Amino acid sequence: MPNYNNPMKGINENERDLIASIERGEWQEVDDMASAIAEAQQIAAATTAKSERALVLCDDPAHPAALTRDGLLGLGDCGLQFDWVEDPARWSAERMAEYPLVILSKANNRSREDRAPWAGEAEGRAFADYVARGRGLLVLHSGSAMYDAAPALRRLMGGVFANHPAQCPVTVEPKPGHPLTAGSAAFTLRDEHYHMTMNDPHVDLFLRTASEHGTQPAGWTRRHGAGRVCVLTPGHNPPVWQHPSYQRVLRNCLAWCKGASS
Repeated sequence: MPNYNNPMKGINENERDLIASIERGEWQEVDDMASAIAEAQQIAAATTAKSERALVLCDDPAHPAALTRDGLLGLGDCGLQFDWVEDPARWSAERMAEYPLVILSKANNRSREDRAPWAGEAEGRAFADYVARGRGLLVLHSGSAMYDAAPALRRLMGGVFANHPAQCPVTVEPKPGHPLTAGSAAFTLRDEHYHMTMNDPHVDLFLRTASEHGTQPAGWTRRHGAGRVCVLTPGHNPPVWQHPSYQRVLRNCLAWCKGASS
């Protein structure tokens, strides 16, 4: 039977304290605390949302922004949302610092129409400092090209584009047993076969490309300070981005780069 004579029976100690505070006229303090908690939760949610975003630089004369956009969005749920920068005037070291991961899929040209370089040594040092502080950098295809004016960025990549022959069948060969190639298999598609000039002999190579023009490094990682750098060279044509094996490699590399601060 309910005890109507003792309405406080069955109420725990925390509930009694809360009721007592209301009776003493302290409800406003409780209300203020609830507001503060709600505000803190909103800030935490916003911070978490930002930490799950990546800044993507794309668009150059030979590689329209749509190539990168469609390629990354085609991954579906990869644990990241993307903010896009085509005009380098919208890039800055300060904006970049807001993101845990930057994806460089843009040669050193301002736009499809303007071949002038957008990055010099100051920008290169900004990328190096960004990674050293525990962030991630993923360089895709043309992102490795034409950064002669930014030696710090070239060193950060560990290897850069040198040249490519005319498009031809290129076989992408994942290294068996490597974590970044898990779930992938070799495949052959028509592509630009990037020939690379390596400047770090100690990179962790997990992907090669082969064609009638020889074999080249095509995917590697390296550490810089507290951060991580990953480079992938395939991807001039959409079918490469759309191939299930390459999509698996891309997802693996995004996850690895995103874990730079962990």
